[in-house]
Amino acid sequence: MRNKWFVIVNPTSGNGASKNKWPVIKNELLNQNFKIEVAFTMYERHSIKLVEIALTKGFINFICVGGDGTLHNIINGILRFNPTNISEIKIGVIPIGTGNDWVKTYKIPSNHKKAIDIIKTKKTIKQDIGKISIDSTKEIVYFNNLAGIGFDGYVVNNVHKYKNLGFLAYLVGALISLINYKKSFLKITFNKTVLKGKCLMVLIGICKYAGGGMQLTENSNSTDGLFDISYIKNLTLLTVLNNIRGLFNGKITSHKLINTYKTSALKITVIDNNKSYIQADGELIGSGGFTVSILPKAINFIIP
Repeated sequence: MRNKWFVIVNPTSGNGASKNKWPVIKNELLNQNFKIEVAFTMYERHSIKLVEIALTKGFINFICVGGDGTLHNIINGILRFNPTNISEIKIGVIPIGTGNDWVKTYKIPSNHKKAIDIIKTKKTIKQDIGKISIDSTKEIVYFNNLAGIGFDGYVVNNVHKYKNLGFLAYLVGALISLINYKKSFLKITFNKTVLKGKCLMVLIGICKYAGGGMQLTENSNSTDGLFDISYIKNLTLLTVLNNIRGLFNGKITSHKLINTYKTSALKITVIDNNKSYIQADGELIGSGGFTVSILPKAINFIIP
């Protein structure tokens, strides 16, 4: 299995685009002499189970055909199984999704032929991974791009309504949600710092982009062993509208209402009774308090 690739296809990614494009992608893989075994996801988080089956068979090479959510679940499948040969495992991505945020950090193209050319090189980077432990359920969830609590999670909970808008789905969902969202009272503890008060959201970044190409954390570095934290007390609808450009070029992180930090671990406690949603890589994973730590250079991703 060392020279064979396990390909996980999410047929619903990109509003069904993945299913339509798969025959062409498959032909390209075969034309480039990839030996493949293919599995289609059939339900939410099915990728986790598929990865465990593949690892049991001895696969070490994976291809994700889908979006950020599919990749997120593949990562969770690998780390939950925790194989002894994890340092040998490689993941390539053929991006088809709504936001495709993770691939933007590494400039992996949406063109499937170019993405396959990159995978064929097997050039990898050992990237940091975040590990979340949710207080209420004790569930462990891993993330490879960005996680958040508060308004960020609230938007993810509602963004499915706007999926047909593609990469603009998160922005439109955020603008609409700002009108009715009630801030939670949070306590954030890391290093020797304690932040306490009503807060719009806390973002925990590993890579550079989220929300369809927005840059919401400062100086993100996916291999430095540190999270990039954005602590946002408040942003009004007017403030967001006046800073649309800043959301996408990263200058929003310099706004006076946003504080940024770096840390390898933190704990978030919800003080009030507001339901504070948690998202990881654009996937809703729970609500309430949690702890998060970083796993330095935990997974090999194939990049240009």
